Amino acid sequence: MKKCFIISVLTACLGTAVQAQGPWKFRMQSAENEINLNIDLYEESIDVPGMSMFGPMNGYIDGKGVYGVWMVTSVEIISDTQAKIHLSNDQGSETQPVRLTLTSDSTCLFEQTGGNVIKRAVNRKLVKVPAKMEFRLPASK
Repeated sequence: MKKCFIISVLTACLGTAVQAQGPWKFRMQSAENEINLNIDLYEESIDVPGMSMFGPMNGYIDGKGVYGVWMVTSVEIISDTQAKIHLSNDQGSETQPVRLTLTSDSTCLFEQTGGNVIKRAVNRKLVKVPAKMEFRLPASK
């Protein structure tokens, strides 16, 4: 009887600890667009490559050909499946509001709202990235 009680208490504590991390801390990729999304919407804990002078932030996107690094500058968690973030480029000259929707434990829909300003270099020209992208957890090796 005591063993069952102890196991139940430990299981409840472990479940609470795992749940406390929440769904809004992950690193995902849009393989088709070669873009990475690295976020922790709960606390400023992520070092942005090349931007250490700003200290840890809530996250960033970068990737092959993406013009600069786009940092998360504000966060609004709406629910366990929806959040709004604001991105700013590494020069601070452009911002982009984004709606994030978790469609499963391993998939996140990234929708740029209020226009589309994030660009990437393609054949020596700057072109806008898709306004909607699907990000997935990276495949295990």
